[in-house]
Amino acid sequence: MKKSLWVRTGATVLAGTMVLAACSSGSDESSGTEGGAEASACEPSEGPVELEYTGWVPGMEDAIALWNDANPDIQVTYNTGPAGNAGTYQDFFNQLEAGNAPDLGQIEFDTLPNFRVQDGLTNIADCEGVMDAGDEFVDWTWQQVTFGEDDAVYAIPQDTGPMAMFYRKDLFEKAGIDVPTTWDEYAQAAQQIRDEGAYITHFPRTDVNWFAGLVWQAGGQWFANDGDAWTVDLTGPESTKVADYWQGLMDDGLVKDTAGFSDEWNNELNTGELWTWVSAVWGSNSISSGAPDTSGNWGVVQMPQWEDGANAAGNWGGSSVAVLKGSEHPYEAAQFALWLNTSEESLTALNKGGGLYPATTAGLELPALKEGLDFYGGEAIFDVFAEAAAATDPNFVWGPTMAQTYNDVADGFGSALGGQGTLLDALGAGQEATVSTLESQSIPVAE
Repeated sequence: MKKSLWVRTGATVLAGTMVLAACSSGSDESSGTEGGAEASACEPSEGPVELEYTGWVPGMEDAIALWNDANPDIQVTYNTGPAGNAGTYQDFFNQLEAGNAPDLGQIEFDTLPNFRVQDGLTNIADCEGVMDAGDEFVDWTWQQVTFGEDDAVYAIPQDTGPMAMFYRKDLFEKAGIDVPTTWDEYAQAAQQIRDEGAYITHFPRTDVNWFAGLVWQAGGQWFANDGDAWTVDLTGPESTKVADYWQGLMDDGLVKDTAGFSDEWNNELNTGELWTWVSAVWGSNSISSGAPDTSGNWGVVQMPQWEDGANAAGNWGGSSVAVLKGSEHPYEAAQFALWLNTSEESLTALNKGGGLYPATTAGLELPALKEGLDFYGGEAIFDVFAEAAAATDPNFVWGPTMAQTYNDVADGFGSALGGQGTLLDALGAGQEATVSTLESQSIPVAE
């Protein structure tokens, strides 16, 4: 994958800096001026250090065990929480307010601005090796963790999330159903699969960032910034098209409303009740760990396209490891975060254990990413995701309060799944709530 495919525009970085400046006020030393922040004093701690790290990546324990074995004086305890917006982020905010947050937290790129606005991140730019690490990462990911500031680093990039479609090769073949390559064909397959007594997929009410990835693929934008104010548009033509499409599948009873990553969802994958999942690269491990009885039966192809012959993909997730505000050991936390996301042994363990797609340029060339996977019938599935990454528009803009936006939209999605209102209604309500949230934080919003 070429680095240039991921470069975000200068306007995007400027927009993020402008908004953070608008949110930083008063004399709080950690906030600084012009949206910047003074780096924390970053010196090694005296004596043995114990760090706490909270995330949700399966197999993370294997990578941490490698670190702990090699660093007896800096031991890391891993706490597993629900995937970001499913609860871990709110836990972080509550812990930050109470002053008992873990030293490190996994935070997706789209949600980092929330934590920056809330002053929940430690600027680790002065920690040994951090500023020099920028060249090791895919360009756009490093810009995500610096917010365009020259003297600040708020997290270490971990992975990206190009999207493709996982599907049950054996079930499609047995039923004589063609694997869909367009969204029209996907809807047709959904009806055929329902006739077989199963479902093509589920619609997750809480994974609004998954839905955003579909809008991303369709060419839509939820946020824009002209350097002076934010434009919020969750109901633009592309978003409406995606919402109406999935509303139609829901109205026809062709998709389940099972909560993603739940035991019920795992069982539905494992028993063949769900035949596909349009998801990010890290989803490869979610399926293999949640549906072990289906080993060898899954394949991966590009996302269905809106037009026959098109080549576009979306992105879901991609995360960083941040040193949260209040850590008493920012130096050691930063060293661990760097090792976790740059060393070949760690990146290999994270890919094999959690399906992470590295954010470092060297990591993309790992031998593990070139191998066929037994669970996927020997397919080299990461080649598919490399193509998806190249087909993903790198300039999708995140808003400054994404966690709140996701929560507001998720409320409406839940209502729509319950038969009250529609997905488009949920997006409209989410837009109004987002504008209100921005205005309440004195973030300028375009008329």
